Amino acid sequence: MITLTESAAKKVGELERENGDSGKRLRIFVESGGCSGFQYGMSFDIEKEGDRVLDSQGVSFLMDPKSLSYMEGSEIDFDDGLQGKGFEIRNPKAESTCGCGKSFS
Repeated sequence: MITLTESAAKKVGELERENGDSGKRLRIFVESGGCSGFQYGMSFDIEKEGDRVLDSQGVSFLMDPKSLSYMEGSEIDFDDGLQGKGFEIRNPKAESTCGCGKSFS
């Protein structure tokens, strides 16, 4: 299970409205790279074969099975405060993370 905090769900809703009725959903993924080995990514995309459609806080989003296996149990937050980091992923499976919070191993 991947969960979105209330603030993350609100921000995704705003981004979906800006994106219009394109038929795309938020995709959350993991890819090789970053300073720690893997990095998180988010984009709006169409559903592909094999994708899992997940729901949290009333927001549906897409994940491929490999990314889901790296992120199972994660919580995604959004911080737009004075020193806000934007989207922040709290991944209990990450052994280490870099200073920017976008990369992990």
